[in-house]
Amino acid sequence: MTTTTSTNSIMTSASSSSASSPTTLSRYENQKRRDWNTFGQYLRNHRPPLSLSRCSGAHVLEFLRYLDQFGKTKVHNQLCPFFGHPNPPGPCPCPLRQAWGSLDALIGRLRAAYEENGGKPEANPFGARAVRLYLREVRDSQSKARGISYEKKKRKRPGQLQQQQGAPPALPPPS
Repeated sequence: MTTTTSTNSIMTSASSSSASSPTTLSRYENQKRRDWNTFGQYLRNHRPPLSLSRCSGAHVLEFLRYLDQFGKTKVHNQLCPFFGHPNPPGPCPCPLRQAWGSLDALIGRLRAAYEENGGKPEANPFGARAVRLYLREVRDSQSKARGISYEKKKRKRPGQLQQQQGAPPALPPPS
């Protein structure tokens, strides 16, 4: 995950209470805690400093744009000759950005962490409409710039799953 690994310089150390617990946290839980600490550090360094209760979707967008400077995904401008090519044959001066998938996963973890840390779901700035629209815009623009389509995965129904695995379809009970 490029979102937080490249922002290690602003990370804070884990709290001592979680370090003393005998259970080992999952990779997801560790990442969520690091992301939450990073966002908290961002709020403290904000000018003027922001409290979580005053944080809005606009502040979340500001945070996501700030993270772009640590991105590793080449996003071609429309004027670039490689615009729309997933594997360009040569270098270009287009900027590096955070990948849409990284931002989407980050927002999901921060949204969960907000509620786990006492925030009310209806006031969650990570679930704000502006954040959802921004993520959609990033996905669409990166899709065009890199020539990669992000198709929504379709859920398979149990009957379709059996047929794909070679199992005969279930027969209806005799009447």
